[in-house]
Amino acid sequence: MKILLGVTGGIAAYKSLELTRLCIKAGHEVQVVMTAGAKEFIQPLSFQALSGHPVRDSLFDANQEAGMGHIELARWADQIVIAPASAETLAKLRLGRADDLLTTVCLATDRPIMLAPAMNRLMWSNQATQENVELLKQRGFTLLQPDSGEQACGEVGEGRMPEPQSIFEALQELQKRHFENQQAWSKLKELWTGKSLLVTAGPTYEDIDPVRFIGNRSSGKMGFSIADVAAKAGAKVTLIAGPVSLATPSGVERIDVRSAQQMFEVVQTHYAQADCFVGAAAVADFRPAQSQQQKIKKRAGLEQMTLELVKNPDIIAWVAQQDNKPFVVGFAAETENVVDYARSKLKSKHLDMICANQVGENQGFERDDNSLTVITANHQTTFPNSSKFQQAMALLQEAGQKF
Repeated sequence: MKILLGVTGGIAAYKSLELTRLCIKAGHEVQVVMTAGAKEFIQPLSFQALSGHPVRDSLFDANQEAGMGHIELARWADQIVIAPASAETLAKLRLGRADDLLTTVCLATDRPIMLAPAMNRLMWSNQATQENVELLKQRGFTLLQPDSGEQACGEVGEGRMPEPQSIFEALQELQKRHFENQQAWSKLKELWTGKSLLVTAGPTYEDIDPVRFIGNRSSGKMGFSIADVAAKAGAKVTLIAGPVSLATPSGVERIDVRSAQQMFEVVQTHYAQADCFVGAAAVADFRPAQSQQQKIKKRAGLEQMTLELVKNPDIIAWVAQQDNKPFVVGFAAETENVVDYARSKLKSKHLDMICANQVGENQGFERDDNSLTVITANHQTTFPNSSKFQQAMALLQEAGQKF
């Protein structure tokens, strides 16, 4: 593996010499990029002696690919590791800054990036740093948890750079997962290239009047992740989205709707062209019998109001009943007896597959992670908690193999 090691300013920079040695001993090739701050703590020659490569430290290097060394490095690396990663570096990466060679490489690469933070305990616990960390995680950076102990400033607390052996082991595990991920993508492309997928995602809003509606907490993230993964795997994807604030995945045809009835009508138009239909949307079961044209006023003395509701069409059950139906995958978001309710729904709606997930307090909705139990008539498998993108990969592999 080709490892680009970024070293930023901090007393922990000396530990990165040992990390370089461990990587070289394991057969990896290492190139080191140092920031100006890092060179205040340790000499570049030490890294050059261990890695066998000159240390790179200049954004404007005429000797590197016609002055575009940051692009050359971004293409060269299989994995980028920044150890130590200072608070300043975390802030720059969060903002997308590119004012030195290291941050420019990070902005110009599509390779995985691992960060090993190192800073004073109060700098680490500062709200600004923690917000930077959380956002970087959401963007796909791997953040190692800093160690706790005595710090160079004399204080004791969390913020020490993880030991080189721990960083090295995390790298090895990441490499293993990367290899497994490549195998998974290869399998997904075999299953989905040339196939057609129809996905519903998000909530539906059922209007009471022009300013009020009945809705639910679905963010649409699961359905959007399924559409994203399928498109990346080579499928032709049509995504029918309820009212959500999510970007359309690349290569996906998106149709926006608001109500269950609107979603039903679009599904009726498109289902016959699909090889697979995934009903990930949290469709409202009922809607107001009549939506008022004007805002309902709160009249003096009015203590109660009755709202008459009528049943919405059961979109996924309707698709499953058609003679020319695609392979139908449903979702069961439950707060209790999750698997039992999902099995009942699988049978009563004549679905080919159903994904059961626990929702409720801090679970399921409005989160970036999830866990799913995928059920068919004669099979059940559970995907442990992970990102919704990873859940989508696992689900589409399972569905692709079945249909």
